Amino acid sequence: MSMYSAIVSCLSFDEAGVVTCLDEARHGFESGDYITFTEIQGMTELNNCDPVEIKVLGPYTFSICDTSSFSDYVRGGIVTQVKMPKKISFKPLSSSMAEPDFIMTDFAKFDRPGQLHIGFQALRHFAKQHDRMPKPWNKSDAEELLSIAKSINSCLSGSAKQEQLDETLLKKLSYVSAGDLAPINAFIGGLAAQEVMKACTGKFMPIVQWLYFDALECLPEAEESIPTEEDCRNSRYDGQIAVFGSKIQEKLSKQRYFLVGAGAIGCELLKNFAMIGLACGEGGEVIVTDMDTIEKSNLNRQFLFRSWDVTKMKSETAAAAVKQMNHQIHITGHQNRVGPDTERVYDDDFFEGLDGVANALDNVDARMYMDRRCVYYRKPLLESGTLGTKGNVQVVIPFLTESYSSSQDPPEKSIPICTLKNFPNAIEHTLQWARDEFEGLFKQPAENAMQYLTDPKFLERTLKLPGAQPLEVLEAVYKSLVNDCPKNWEDCVAWARNHWQCQYNNNIRQLLHNFPPDQVFLAWAPSVDGLNLTTFKCYSASG
Repeated sequence: MSMYSAIVSCLSFDEAGVVTCLDEARHGFESGDYITFTEIQGMTELNNCDPVEIKVLGPYTFSICDTSSFSDYVRGGIVTQVKMPKKISFKPLSSSMAEPDFIMTDFAKFDRPGQLHIGFQALRHFAKQHDRMPKPWNKSDAEELLSIAKSINSCLSGSAKQEQLDETLLKKLSYVSAGDLAPINAFIGGLAAQEVMKACTGKFMPIVQWLYFDALECLPEAEESIPTEEDCRNSRYDGQIAVFGSKIQEKLSKQRYFLVGAGAIGCELLKNFAMIGLACGEGGEVIVTDMDTIEKSNLNRQFLFRSWDVTKMKSETAAAAVKQMNHQIHITGHQNRVGPDTERVYDDDFFEGLDGVANALDNVDARMYMDRRCVYYRKPLLESGTLGTKGNVQVVIPFLTESYSSSQDPPEKSIPICTLKNFPNAIEHTLQWARDEFEGLFKQPAENAMQYLTDPKFLERTLKLPGAQPLEVLEAVYKSLVNDCPKNWEDCVAWARNHWQCQYNNNIRQLLHNFPPDQVFLAWAPSVDGLNLTTFKCYSASG
């Protein structure tokens, strides 16, 4: 649930007042959003006002309520989005069955929810009559289910009634209804958990009425690959064999897969690997590598780890955990970083012996490196990543799909140094300032000092840097090892106190001296009509 905010640069007097935001970044609002104001100088009626509905006019402008009777706008102000409660009503089950509302999960299957709505009703009637689900890939049961579906559809009216039933779809539903797939179960479980959290917290929009999810495109199409009733062999994988057949299951058991990363995504992938029987047969193996150790902060999302695992290696602990889930899985844990430094470990023989690679990484450089290796060795790659509540999955298949590196996200917008140091006006600015400050104090100088002490070629490499960088690096090393090197605890406390005084007192006083709140200065911009060389705009230091 993103909450947007922006800085106001202008407010108009009108029946529908127009708000103009600074053009450093788009405001991000949508028509129908509600906002409120703070820190406005002049038109104070808007400060801390009740939430106002807006209409977006452009990327930097939107209109609000009637401002024609308000006092004069002077300058400044911050506009912040307000999330408004929304009351949702649901139909009773009987009404919803007759007039269903569907949540679309795939717009390429626009008519699929209505068909499945009838199909699942037919499944319920079939199970009630026979006290079982249709047998896997049984044509007789499929014909009976189709007959029940036609009977149900003929009795319906309104939006639930389908003009024509998709017989192929309903037969496939019958064929696989007795199946049980661990990855699909994980998806449904996650969906149900989210709905419970929404109900408990009153946050986020719940699913309204009906959601049907299918992945029937995963079913085998070749005639020789279609499962038979005899494929099920009273094993733990019968639910999966009922869907894909014994040949696919046997192939899964012999797979050799390389999993890079054993964090949140890595734990989920390893659990699914164990549940579906990947690498559980002769010749199969999962190799998982992760150089990190388990931290307490990992436990809320990396579910293979427990509190007593803190400080242990992630790869070894995760491998042991999934071994408990499925004793047949062949899995090996490594503690190596993937990159040029470990190509003696993950060499030609290693990659040529793999059937596929799965990435569970947290940085783009490592993802691109593994993508290049998979392209070179022509290995399929399962790429995935998360950011907050968002997730992304990409399946890369040699000669069929583009590679991960073929497309890239646009680069993140950099923040000017002058904005960070003198005019921060968004939470992103303070976060970036803190990150730069931390790296400049505790990361880069320490790394340079350590390289100076341990690497004989450090000085030679440093002197080859362009411009004034050699002098800056060597001065930082000298300060770390000589001038600013603390001799005792008292020196550390004195350094911290002086640094605080400089950053949070002296620098602020100097900034206010250079740019008083009431100072007005001029900036020029090209004239619109092209006749005058320059036109001038007035700005104030505070707004």
